[in-house]
Parts: sequence; structure tokens; C-alpha cells
Amino acid sequence: MSVELFSENDIRGVYPQDWNRETAYRIGFNLPELLRTEEILVGRDPRLSSEEIFEAVSDGIRNAGANVTDIDPCCTPSLYFANAYCVFGGSVLITASHNPPEYNRLKISGNGAVPINRASGLQDRQEMVRRSPTATKARGSLKFLDITGDYLEFLTPFKEGITDISLVSDCSNGAAACRYGQLLSDLPIEHHIINAVPDGRFPEHGPNPLEAENLQQARDKVVAERADIGVCFNGDGDRIVFIDEQGRPVPADLITGLLGLHFFKHRVSKLRGCRKVLYDVRSSRSVKEFLNELGAEPVPCPVGHAVVKAMLRRERGLYAGELTGHYISRDFYYCDSAIIGLLIVLSVLSREKKNLSELVRRQRYFSSGGLSFAVDSKEMIIEKVRQHRAQTAPGGRGGRGGQTRAPERGADFPDSK
Repeated sequence: MSVELFSENDIRGVYPQDWNRETAYRIGFNLPELLRTEEILVGRDPRLSSEEIFEAVSDGIRNAGANVTDIDPCCTPSLYFANAYCVFGGSVLITASHNPPEYNRLKISGNGAVPINRASGLQDRQEMVRRSPTATKARGSLKFLDITGDYLEFLTPFKEGITDISLVSDCSNGAAACRYGQLLSDLPIEHHIINAVPDGRFPEHGPNPLEAENLQQARDKVVAERADIGVCFNGDGDRIVFIDEQGRPVPADLITGLLGLHFFKHRVSKLRGCRKVLYDVRSSRSVKEFLNELGAEPVPCPVGHAVVKAMLRRERGLYAGELTGHYISRDFYYCDSAIIGLLIVLSVLSREKKNLSELVRRQRYFSSGGLSFAVDSKEMIIEKVRQHRAQTAPGGRGGRGGQTRAPERGADFPDSK
């Protein structure tokens, strides 16, 4: 087993090359001790390897003496909901999210859907899964859970105010397709759904909506249907990319600002004294300015969903947004949910009676977004960045970097055409 299998926030790799059925069994066997519970919820996405991994992980959990509850194929937010709503001691979701089909991953959460990562003991399991475990307790049980009804009822308040919207949804043949049409079936909207059949091969396009080519189908459909808005989900349904009425992707940081209209203009009476909003430290300055104008208390946050969720809990914040398209809410057990992010945006569009492009244009700066580079020596590059930062920080000899103010007509959108 590769040491790299255990990352900061989860367990991942190419299956069955980097890890296999035996590895999955051993990890499952260790989960009851890690989570300190005898009741574990297990879900999986529609990837081709997910069913085999589910069987191996469940066998391991049960042979360790704990009970498994099977939630069937599901998206990440619905597993979070079941974990917190039904008060499980912990859960594990088998999904590789936005990664290519050959990958798979275990995303582990404790009680209340709190993420388990390196800091909370995940790394300690690494040595234990190298050894073949021996069952010493009676085998645990296996039962099934259908949370569809409770989940639909929970989402009802987020649908308030939504009306007269034309929506295009691209489920990317991923886990978002599970229950998605049912979740939105009662809305008074015109809905066009594409790639709505779960298929772990992702035959139409890859499961990462941050890659421009994976958005093209949704963009074309928005234009063809003259829709008000389009969205594209990632492989496990916890991230979402928005597309305006002209078929142009909307940067995720601008959506973080836009959500503020819901909380600080249309829902002020339900703030319960809290005005803190966490925004990705990489965001455009316009997000902070826009939220300040609404009366929010914007707080910059680091990168990584587990870190952001912990900080949102600690700050008792309302919601948080990442450039990757994660939108995390206090009202959803401090978890991320693409479907709730979508419902809030639809509500804002309905109430404001304006186009999506017009609403986000009030945020006035360009931003490069994330830029990635392959390097030979990560440590050397980090040291050079530190040196550069020391020289250009206030008091240093360099100038101040940052974003460029857009023309008066408002910010344009990144266009991959």
C-alpha cells in the first residue's frame, strides 16, 4: 500500500493499483475504533469500483463488531444529511468526487458529519492497515436506510420564493443524479436535465466542472433553451458551477458574494444575531466589499473543506464559499451542499427579478482564479515564495500585488470558448 494513499482529508488512489479489496477491508475494520462508534453509515457513488469497495469496507466494519447501515448509491450531501439527521456515530462515503473514473476514495466523517482528517486521527490508521486484522467480536449487522422523504422535507424551507425560472442542470452522470430530479420536482420552474443517468464511466464528459471542456454541454444547453441559469455538478454532488443566461461560467467567489443577498436582504429576520461569512482567501476583493455593503462580517478562510467547516463552526458563521464550488452552510449541519447552494441562488434570482449576469456584475474586479504548475522541487518553490512575500509585504521593497479593477461596465466572465 502506498503511503500517499492517506492524504490530508481522506484516503484515495487509483483502484485497484494503489489500493485494493484487502486494503479496503482493513480500513473498514479500523473504522469503529477510529470513530469510536458501533453504528456506521456507509454510502457510495456510481463509480465502477464503488460496489466492490463497499462490500469490503462493510465486511471489515462488521467483522470488527460494529453495525453497518447502507444508504445505497448517493451524493455526498445526502450522506452528510443522513449522518447528522439520524445521529450516527460516523459515516464513510466511497467516492472519488471530481477525479477520473479509475480513482476512488474514502471520505470519513464522525458524529454530526464532522470531517475526519489527519489532525483528527486519520493518519494514525496508516500503520494499522498494514497488518491483517483478526476478528475478536461477534459480527455486526447490516441494514438499509432510505432518507429520501426526510431529505425532501428538510430541503423545503430552502425552496421558498422560487418561481418562474428556466434552469439547465448537468448531473455529469455522477452521484448528483441520485434523487436529483425528485428533489426539484415540486418547484414551479422549467427544468432541463442532462447527463442524469448515474454512470461511473462518465461517458459524456469528466466529473470535474472546473475544467472548461466539462462545462460545454451545459453552456450550449443554456443558450439553446434560452434558460435563465445553468449548473454543472461534480462527480459526488457536493460542488457546483453556475452558468449565466448567456452561457458564461460564473466564478465561484462571486457566487459566495451573491448568496449574501439571501441572508442579509431576503432573510434578515432569521440571522439569529450572526453576520459572519467565510470567504476563500483566494477570492476577489469585490466579494469582501460586496458582503460589507450588505452588512455582513466577511472573514477570510484557508483552503480545504475540512478546515473551512471547522472554522465555520468555531466562528459560528452563517455560510462559507470556496473557489472550488463548495458552499457550506450553518443551516446544513456546517456541511457543504451543492443542492442547497442552487436553491438559494434560484431564490435570489426569483426575488431580485434580475439576470444572473446583472447580479454578479456588481462585484467589480477581475480574478485569475487558481493557477497550477508542475515543479521539480516543491520545497524550493515554497521558499522562493516566502522570500518574495517578505520583500513585497508592507515595509518590504516591492509593491503591492492584487486584482485589477474592471471597466465601468462591470466584470466580464472567464470564457473558455
